Amino acid sequence: MRKLKNEELGRLDADAFKEALKTPVVLVLDNIRSLHNVGSVFRSADAFRIEKIYLCGITAAPPHKDIRKTALGATETVAWEYRENTVSLLESLRDTHECWAVEQADGSVSLEEFQPDLTKRYAFVLGHEVRGVSQEAINSCRGVVEIPQQGTKHSLNIAVAAGVVLWDFWCKIKKKSPA
Repeated sequence: MRKLKNEELGRLDADAFKEALKTPVVLVLDNIRSLHNVGSVFRSADAFRIEKIYLCGITAAPPHKDIRKTALGATETVAWEYRENTVSLLESLRDTHECWAVEQADGSVSLEEFQPDLTKRYAFVLGHEVRGVSQEAINSCRGVVEIPQQGTKHSLNIAVAAGVVLWDFWCKIKKKSPA
């Protein structure tokens, strides 16, 4: 085996990325305090070519050096928008997206069991590093998807959780898509 060079990876340039067909999902960041987490989410969003990221509440927006540090240019490729209020955003998305909070809650659906419908677009809400997704935002969602965990900690880092959910979603829709 030989490690591939960047030019061998066949990646899109920024202009081609913006024009390319997107994975039918948006991420909603509900009051994320760490700029490094925001940048990391942008990077995962770029990797899975999602439609957009919504930055809500206290979540910082580009340009910022600490976001840029972990995003590595993804803020230039992934569409994003700042919204003051997560709940009003979710209310506006309901007509076009199935909204799901990523959280631990009564009645949640395990990520393993979550099955996306290819005819729909999705919005996944990820929450504050300590408090998680606000209850008001959860109430505005169709449901809650939970990432199964076996360790002693109560949660995953928000950027890690975003990557896990996007990877799982992408794998499931890719499997269901006609070849």
